[in-house]
Formats: sequence, structure tokens, C-alpha cells
Amino acid sequence: MQRFLIGTARWLGALAALGMTGWGALALAVVGPAGDTGRLVLAALYGVAGLAAVVTLLFRRGLRFALPVFAVALLAIGLWWNGMKPSNERDWQPEVARLAYATIDGDRVTVHNIRSFDYRTETDFTPAYYDRTYDLRKLDSGDLIAVYWMGPAIAHLFLSFGFGDDHLAISIEARKEKGEGYSSAKGFFRQYELYYVVADERDVVRVRTNYRKDPPEEVYVYPLRVPSENIRRVFLEYMRKLNGLRERPEFYNTLTTNCTTAILMNTRVNPDSLPFSWKVLLSGYTPAYVYDSGRLDRSLPFEELKRRSLVNAAGQAADQAPDFSRRIRAGLPAAGR
Repeated sequence: MQRFLIGTARWLGALAALGMTGWGALALAVVGPAGDTGRLVLAALYGVAGLAAVVTLLFRRGLRFALPVFAVALLAIGLWWNGMKPSNERDWQPEVARLAYATIDGDRVTVHNIRSFDYRTETDFTPAYYDRTYDLRKLDSGDLIAVYWMGPAIAHLFLSFGFGDDHLAISIEARKEKGEGYSSAKGFFRQYELYYVVADERDVVRVRTNYRKDPPEEVYVYPLRVPSENIRRVFLEYMRKLNGLRERPEFYNTLTTNCTTAILMNTRVNPDSLPFSWKVLLSGYTPAYVYDSGRLDRSLPFEELKRRSLVNAAGQAADQAPDFSRRIRAGLPAAGR
């Protein structure tokens, strides 16, 4: 029994060491604290130390040196990892330069720093922001907006809240610094802060329907069919999240804290929120998942609903019209409860 327990402990230790080796080597290779060559060298050294520890645990060879060396390497990578702190004080790209926040007074919510850029191209625009006070008693609709650019499995999702014909869109994204591009791989390793783009639809929808060309994006607007009190709770949760990020920034994560999983977590304020599904990870299938749950118009087959929900042509026709939100919704299925 003693030999069995010792053997089991060694195997479990070896599995744990192998997992930490793989994660640490990948982290160092992708975002390590050195240049391109230096990152690969650090990743290789850490990987060798980890594999030596695994072999030692399994075969009881080299125990005197391998485990202490790996312990030191693990401590070093732990200190490096914990030294990464999220911040709101960086040289941000202009699209994400200002943080939105909310002032809540009963049924009246004032949202500050709503983005409303005037675009000439995707990268040529005049920044503009405004504040607006919304009456929660007039919050009567919510829309799930899905944006596709690389096939059916991957989409960027965000919500838009309707106060009559006035719509406030909130898109959860990675906050990037000037000169920084987005990398899904880097998004696993604390390279971006979490950011809520709070904008009118003439900004956040129109830039996608009218100005992004490389690659072009397809935008679908799905009116949600859920109780109005559910929409209100989610809206207020978004407002609380805005204020929380202003005080305590957080990291974006490609897998666990992204545009889709963050929406799901924010909807947890509702008792009947959707359970987690693989269709949330493969975000392109999330609208179909929401449809299957009965939260979209089910009077049409999903493929027909999707076809009718594409708003690119309407967005291009509306362009800078002040009633952009109303025009892109012409012909969409009505929201319901």
C-alpha cells in the first residue's frame, strides 16, 4: 500500500509538473520578458528543466538536481507572472482611450463617455464622446449583435439596449495600446486589459458594416425575446461592471474573459440565464444556441432568421443618418417578451 501511494503521488506530481512546464514554456515563448530570440531561449530552458523534473519523478533519476532546479524556475516564472498588473494608465489607441462609467440615481442612469466617432475610413476618424441620461422605465428592448469575418465558428458578439429608438451598444473587447495589434495567443497571457466599448450604433455598428474591408465583416442584429426585467437587470450589471473596471482594471483573456463569456457572466444576474455550452466558446454558434433556448424569434427557422438579421446593406444605406438605429432595424423580427 505504501509503495502504491508513493507511486501514485509520483505520477500525480509528474502530471502536475508536465502541465506547469507546458503552460510556462508557452507563456515565455509568446510573451516572455526578452526579445524574440530571448523568449525562445527562456522557453527552451524552462521546458528542459520541467521535463527533467518529470523524468525524475517517474524514474527516480537525477532527483538531487532536477527537482530543485525546476522549483527555482517555477518560482521565477511565478514572480514574473504575478508581476503583471492590469492598469488604466497606458498609452491607449484612440478607439479605447476613454473609459465609460455610469451615475445611477433611482431609475435614471447617466452614462458618461459614450463613443460616437465620425468615420471616414476604419482608421481615419474624428473622436467624439457625449454623456446621456437614460430612464430605465423606457428600456424596452435588447439585441444580440453578431459580427463574422472568418467563417461560421468565430464571431464577435455584443449587446445593444433599446430605449425606444435610442440604442446604446456595449461591446466587450481587448484594450490595446498604440502600435499594438490583437493576438489570440497573447490574449491568454495578460497582455490586454478588459474594455467595455460603450457607443451609439452609428459608431460601433456602422464601422463594421461600412468601413471595415480587410477582411469585410458581416453584422447580424437579433432582437431578443426576453422579459423586460431581465434586460433591465443585465443593463444595470453592465453599468456596475463599467464602474468597477474604472476603479479596478482587469485582464482580458482569450478563453475565459472575452466578448462572449463576459456576456454570459453578466447575464447571471437573471435566475434563468443560459447554462454554459461549447457554443459559447465557439462564439459563431452562440446565436443559434440563444435561438434554441427560445430567446429569439422562433416563428422562423434559424437560417431564415439569420438571413433576415443581416444589416450590412441597411447600414451602408443609412450611413450617417441620425436615425441609423431605426433604419437598420427595418424588416427585422420584432423584439418580444
